[in-house]
Order: sequence, then structure tokens, then C-alpha cells
Amino acid sequence: MGGYERVRSDDATALAVDLEAGCGGGGPAKRAAGASPAPAPAPAPARQRLVSLDVFRGITVLLMIIVDDAGAFITALNHSPWDGVTVADFVMPFFLFIVGVALALAYKRVPDKLDATKKAVLRALKLFCLGLVLQGGFFHGVRSLTFGIDLQEIRLMGILQRIAIAYLLTALCEIWLKGDEDVDYGFDLLKRYRYQLFVGAIVAITYMALLYGTYVPDWEYQTSGPGSAEKSFLVKCGVRGDTSPACNAVGMIDRKILGIQHLYGRPVYARSKQCSINSPENGPLPPNAPSWCQAPFDPEGLLSSVMAIVTCLIGLQYGHVIVHFQKHKDRIMNWLIPSLSMLVLAFSMDFFGMHMNKPLYTLSYTLATAGAAGLLFAGIYALVDLYGYRRPTVAMEWMGMHALMIYVLIACNILPIFVHGFYWKEPKNNLLKFIGIGA
Repeated sequence: MGGYERVRSDDATALAVDLEAGCGGGGPAKRAAGASPAPAPAPAPARQRLVSLDVFRGITVLLMIIVDDAGAFITALNHSPWDGVTVADFVMPFFLFIVGVALALAYKRVPDKLDATKKAVLRALKLFCLGLVLQGGFFHGVRSLTFGIDLQEIRLMGILQRIAIAYLLTALCEIWLKGDEDVDYGFDLLKRYRYQLFVGAIVAITYMALLYGTYVPDWEYQTSGPGSAEKSFLVKCGVRGDTSPACNAVGMIDRKILGIQHLYGRPVYARSKQCSINSPENGPLPPNAPSWCQAPFDPEGLLSSVMAIVTCLIGLQYGHVIVHFQKHKDRIMNWLIPSLSMLVLAFSMDFFGMHMNKPLYTLSYTLATAGAAGLLFAGIYALVDLYGYRRPTVAMEWMGMHALMIYVLIACNILPIFVHGFYWKEPKNNLLKFIGIGA
């Protein structure tokens, strides 16, 4: 079986890498004196491309666009207001999982660890800065045709910032924390990459300790609407280990370290029953709405991004299966077993009270989404790379190869802003109206 070469993509982890798995070899053997010249070596088999990874990324990009556009109208496609998961809540973990898989392939061979580290840091910084521009509030909306942000209020965290953090930590693990043991069976992967698994366990334990062990005191915030005076609200907490919207450690750490003025101003819990009479959709506040309903909360905050690293590390281990196993059956089995195990554990944890929660990025949510990602990836791999059904997935493959471009242009509204920026006399007479779509 030929090796696999991942299709080049333009996202943060798009590296031109050689993904050939299981190639043996040593140096050229010396010819005995007088021996006849050795025959010319047969040409190496043509490398196939690991199209399934790009297809998976493309499906995730399409899902992201659908939930962004249709989530406001179809409740099942919108993010869960707090506990529980919907289709939309799988998008971010899927991207992180894909980054992890790609890193295992990109760093299969690392001849210069210091140089690889430098490049990984630079890529992460570029991605983080791009996220600041796209999600920090620099652009004021599709129809406003204005831009600019007060640095005292810029949103510091976001989707690309979270991916940058997870990418960097996972890349460093793959560059520096690999063993040299041979891999013949699935259990051998645990030995070879035990230090990476140890890092993942430490990260998860640290998160759990902070989430359930941090004391959250009372806090207050100010808010004001157009033409209205500033109002102050006091949120009563004084608890430890609470996972409600008001008094969780995730929000408290963001308020203390980042500052409440740098957090996302439209929290997902504004659609909860306590905060919206139209729940699970946005709506007016109920008469007895709690004081925290309008408080900023960042769904991509610091502590929740710690668990995002775990998702990326899980994806990294799935990538190792591609690197060390050549047979399709071995790869699929080494994906299915941990995927199903994580799903069973996640639902068990949710049943016993450790609920799946995307804003907090709880451990049960991490395991459920990573398990689902593993199952979906195994299915796509079987369909595309094993049975060769390329034609039905060619559109997803193209989207996966241009994921970052599509995210910037469509999901971040850069293309709609650009289109609305060309108009005749009045902004409402823009290109969309000219072609008959409407202003």
C-alpha cells in the first residue's frame, strides 16, 4: 500500500508534509568487489492523498456556515443556551480535532526541533493576531460600513485565538515529547506517546481542580443601551464549584485576568429560560430575570481553552494511528475503540451530573465531541480513502483545502462587508440590490 500525503490546505496547520507511513530502510548496501551492478530500483509507488482529512475539514466548514446562518431560525442548529449540546456545539471541537490529526502528520519527522518550534510559535502568533482583527470588534457589522476598535474594549479571545493556543501546545508536545519505542499494536502507541498523554491528563486535572475548587465571590458589572444611562448590577455568588452561568470559575477567571470589558458581549445564556421569554431564542427579559443575564461572558475564554488543548491532543493521537499503521483495518479499529469508549464515558459523566457544556468546555463535553469526531473521521476515511468515493465529496474536499479563506470571507462576514461597500449614491443601493438579491 502506498503512503499517504495530506492535501495542502491554507489553514494554520497546512504544511507540505510527507505522510508516507511504515517505510523501512537503511543506508545503501556496499557492493562486493567485482559484483555486477545492482539493477535500477523500481519506481516508488505513487503516493495517495489523505483526502479524508480535507473532506472532514470541509464538512466542518459547511456545518459552521449553516449554523451561523440558520441557527437564528432553527433552534436545533443554534448553540445550546447552557447545559447540553446541539449540532452547532460540535463545530469548534471538530476543528481542534482536525488540527491535532494534521500535526501528527506534519511532524512525523522533525530533523531540527528548535527550528520547528520557532515556526510553530510564529504560526500560532499569526493566527492569534488574525483572530484579534476578525473577532476583536474591528469590523462593526455588514451594513455599518465602518471599522475600528477602542483597545480598551477589544475582545481578546475568540475562535482563531483558541485554535492558535491549542495548536501551539500540541505542536510543542509533538516536537519534543515523543518516545522511540516501536509500534506494532495499538497499546504500543500508549507507550511511545505516554508523555503527551501525561500532559493531557495534567491539563484536564488542572481544569477540573480550577472549575470545581475555585471560590467565586460576588461581582458586579455595568451595562448601558443606546440612549440609556449606565446601569450597575450585582451578582450574588460566594460559592465554590458552581457551574451555573452566574457563578462559574470559567467566567470569574476571564473577568479577573482579561477584564470584563474584553469579553464577548452577547453571551449564549441570554437565550436561557431565565433570561429570555422566547427561550431558546433571543427575546425580551422576563420580569423576574436574574441580574447576570446581560453580563458579558466569553465562550472562548482562558480556562475553557485549556480543555480545547485536550481535544487537540486527542486528535494528535488519531493522527499517530495513520503514521504507524498501514492497513486500513488496523487504522479504523484503532479509531473506533477509543471513540466509542469516550462516548460511553461522556454520557455516563453527564448522567451522573457532570453535564456536557460547551461554554465551560467541560470534560464530558470534551470526550463526547472528540468521540464523535473520531467516529465521523473513521467513516469519512473508509468512504473516501478506502473505497475511493471521491466524486460525491469533491466539494467538501475543496472547502477543506481552503478552510481559512472561507472562514475569513464568509463566517467573519468579510465578503458581505466588501459587497455592501460598493453602492450607488446611497448604501442601500449596493451590489446585492443591483443583481436582484436585495439590500
